[in-house]
Amino acid sequence: MKNNYFKLVFLFALSTFAVSCSNDDDNNTETPQEALTEYKYLRLLLSDEKTTAITLVNPVDATISSFNAKFAKSSLYTTESGRYAGLVHRADNTVETFDSGFESHGDHVDVDGNPKFGALTGQSLLPTHFKSKIGELLTFNDGDGTLSVAKESEINTAGAKFKTINAGLLAHHGAMATFLNGNYAITQKDNSVAGTLPEKVKIIDNTGKTLFESTIATKGIHGNASDGTYAVFGSASGVLVVESSGKQKLIALPADFGAAWFGTILETKAKGKFIGYTAAKGAYLIDVENSTIKPILQSTTIMQCKVSYNNTKLGILLFSGEFKLFNLTSLQVEKEAKVIPETASDATSKPQMQLTENFAYITSPATGELFQLNLSNMSIAKKIKVSTTPYTITILGFENSKSH
Repeated sequence: MKNNYFKLVFLFALSTFAVSCSNDDDNNTETPQEALTEYKYLRLLLSDEKTTAITLVNPVDATISSFNAKFAKSSLYTTESGRYAGLVHRADNTVETFDSGFESHGDHVDVDGNPKFGALTGQSLLPTHFKSKIGELLTFNDGDGTLSVAKESEINTAGAKFKTINAGLLAHHGAMATFLNGNYAITQKDNSVAGTLPEKVKIIDNTGKTLFESTIATKGIHGNASDGTYAVFGSASGVLVVESSGKQKLIALPADFGAAWFGTILETKAKGKFIGYTAAKGAYLIDVENSTIKPILQSTTIMQCKVSYNNTKLGILLFSGEFKLFNLTSLQVEKEAKVIPETASDATSKPQMQLTENFAYITSPATGELFQLNLSNMSIAKKIKVSTTPYTITILGFENSKSH
């Protein structure tokens, strides 16, 4: 009996200790997960619609650096390396360049000077489409049908200027693409279709000499992209695919398109796969090797359609304020939520958007802010005051936080 009594006392004490420990565990505050932050060497560059203000945003600490372009309402583009940007002032016949000061070495990034405007500038008639590949910067000049070309390595060279390539074209609202062999696919106008849009594409070298004439005539071309192997153009007759060998083909548009066609073509990470977008139908995956076009999101209410900085995801922002993130391998929605207020389809100034691996960045023209959207939980992480009326936005730098 005595032994049983001591056993009961021991078991009671043991259970009390266990409960006490359990309660202690419950009362302990768990270490919070580290907040998701942007990469250290990545920046956002924004222009302003009404002023010459250029804003460089460090999204890690929400700080800004302010600059002034030569003109207001500049269109911004990132160069192939990611270090530089091109600022296109179409109406003012001018192109400027900007240096983030970041230099990538693959596994790490060095800081090579402070952010600043580059010395390289361009003067041409209505520079419009801007492309960057194989270390070059390229614009198509609508005013006279020429190309302007310069090298990224010249951006900080005093007195550097874009050089003109004249292929003997009529002036038109054109486009161009660079092949990995250094030749260019360039649109040409023969006036078989009324208006400023071109009808054909030919291949030229860097002197303007024609290497391969067009083999397909379309009912109008607008929008293009290139992965260096294929140059893809949106066309009223279908998706026009041009190879450096001169080979050309048309991919038929979906049967329900009617008069709609892709006026915007975007590159992806996968060879031979591009995004086609038209406000009249939505966003589609174009596979040029298999000559297929598959729907990603069929909608007539898309406000912005952008591929992520690493070219693996597609972000779509609707006028309703709803945002959808698509995986470009599966074509499935990964995340979706209403993230900003509704925008009227006829609004004078509309939000613009860019995507990194972990965040989407959306301008707010009404408030002069840049919203940072956390893609893991679909919440606005930061609102950063930029300029009075943010206009265009581009990403500069590298998705890398490692230095020496």
